[in-house]
Amino acid sequence: MHIAVAGNIGSGKTTLTRMLAKRYGWTPRYEPVDVNPYLADFYEDMNRWSFNLQVYFLNKRFRDVVEISKTQDTIIQDRTIFEDARIFAPNLYEQGYMSERDFKNYSELFDLMMSLVGLPDLMIYIRSSIPNLIAQISKRGRDYEQSIRIDYLTGLNNRYEEWIKGYEGKLLIINGDETKFEANPHDFMRVTEQIDSLLYGLF
Repeated sequence: MHIAVAGNIGSGKTTLTRMLAKRYGWTPRYEPVDVNPYLADFYEDMNRWSFNLQVYFLNKRFRDVVEISKTQDTIIQDRTIFEDARIFAPNLYEQGYMSERDFKNYSELFDLMMSLVGLPDLMIYIRSSIPNLIAQISKRGRDYEQSIRIDYLTGLNNRYEEWIKGYEGKLLIINGDETKFEANPHDFMRVTEQIDSLLYGLF
């Protein structure tokens, strides 16, 4: 079974992935942030490094999806291949950080990959406001994230909302501003109750 956790930068995806993996005994797949050779350069010069960064993520995410499809384990994945192609790459293109030529090349590669994979068994989307995202990003203190522009985050948030409206798979939306699943055990329990209902029909 494949469970995916989606959400903007700073929404709490990694924290929720870790907590759910521990709660259910699922195998976590985390986003490869710290080992990404392009990320710091990207935040310094988005125009130069946007295409390289997105192809790197697409490669890693597609490899994950293929491996997940071959395992009998239940995998919970921190960020999905859909977010790269439907949110991050189009946002970079629309904001002028990726050329039309590169975006077309990237999109064609993604479409080819998606002809070979299916949707997760459950998509969990953490919806968060810009002030909440900024607070979370500041709190975790990653140096390369401190230069993220508010208009960049806003563009991503708008893209997330557009994408999630048309998402056709099984979906759970969590209000990240109000649901403090890390700090409040009751909030986390409500999340797991909804997951149980969607996956196992329990209520």
